[in-house]
Amino acid sequence: MRRAGQLLLALVLLVSAGAPWLAPNPPDKTFPDLLYAPPTRVHLPEADAPGLHFHSLRLVSRLERRFEEDRNQPVRLQWFTNGRLVSTDQAAGGPESPPLLLLGADPYGRDIFARLLYGARTSLALAVVATLAAVLLGAIIGSAAGYLGGTADDLISRTSDFVLVLPATYVVLALRSVMPLVLPAETMFLLLSAIFAFVGWPIVARGVRGIVASERERDYVAAGRAIGAGPWRLIVRHLLPAAGGHLRTQATLLLPAFILAEATLSYVGLGFPDTIPTWGTMLQEASSAALIGESPWMLAPAGAIFLVVLAVNLLVQGAGRAPVQLEP
Repeated sequence: MRRAGQLLLALVLLVSAGAPWLAPNPPDKTFPDLLYAPPTRVHLPEADAPGLHFHSLRLVSRLERRFEEDRNQPVRLQWFTNGRLVSTDQAAGGPESPPLLLLGADPYGRDIFARLLYGARTSLALAVVATLAAVLLGAIIGSAAGYLGGTADDLISRTSDFVLVLPATYVVLALRSVMPLVLPAETMFLLLSAIFAFVGWPIVARGVRGIVASERERDYVAAGRAIGAGPWRLIVRHLLPAAGGHLRTQATLLLPAFILAEATLSYVGLGFPDTIPTWGTMLQEASSAALIGESPWMLAPAGAIFLVVLAVNLLVQGAGRAPVQLEP
């Protein structure tokens, strides 16, 4: 299961990194005649249309959101052209050739597949940065508390306990709601990273503190002190490596939690602006669309989030079941 989780998570990361090459359309380009358009059906080669192709969609009823394929206008797929894996044959339909919509279009006529790939870059990057910040901050604070002990340990432990007893979801919502509602994308990225790191560091610090406190009295630490090693050298070179397993486990748990947190904030309108594709903003757009049952492709970000959470859970379960190898 661990290998399956690694492969699945690596696949998601590779797909998100290759978004500019994999997406057949720009994520912010709108197609006014294709609002709520269904996914494009790709056809095998036929007598009148060699190669993989699809037929352009024609709006039949805007009220019913009903489209039909125009069988008289086949559009051939072009591979490895225009800096993309697949694109449409511009010669078939002129400069404005019908777009390839693998997952349909959203309420604004934008390519959901393209926005899903570009949204993965923002959502995953935010989660990774926030996870690294929370793990680093928790490791530093927890190791200081465990090594120093006494009053410093009590103060740090009580502070982390106070943050831990607070409901994390409400803390994140409260911290975000006191900020300006509309912020630039870069500012929003840094702000959410800081908020998530603030909520996540006590979980990491508590475990690190316990490990460092139990390891600081061992013989190898006493030997380090005897040869003149300073506190931070002992912590960085000897004590923190002992907490490496705990840090890795917490990182794999925080990553999907922060992805869900971003989706929640964007869903309630406190995350990124709707012009920035993220999985959260896409779900917010899907929730505001009427007749979502007739446009299930708009829920693709929920499936992507599920895959990431599944991959991380497989990693954690696989690590927990890994056999212990005894040294001879």
